Amino acid sequence: MKILCIFLTFILTVSCGPAVLQRKTREKTKQIEERKRQCYLVRGACKTSCGQWEYKYTDCDLEPCCVAREYVPPVQPIAITKSYKTASTLHQM
Repeated sequence: MKILCIFLTFILTVSCGPAVLQRKTREKTKQIEERKRQCYLVRGACKTSCGQWEYKYTDCDLEPCCVAREYVPPVQPIAITKSYKTASTLHQM
């Protein structure tokens, strides 16, 4: 009877403590949440794939963090007009 009580006490004590796997899972979950938070700080989104106008910043969990590239409008050529008079037009006056 004493052995049964000792055995049950041992089983109860061991089963109440957190398992190593639970701690590792909790740490991994914290890392994933940290990466998602960093993604949102750079105005990104966790998606299955990034679009053409996005670049991959980091990985959230299994999917990449996609951040939109800045839109740069095309440069338009500046129209140059001659504001000076040539020597031949000055002599005609």
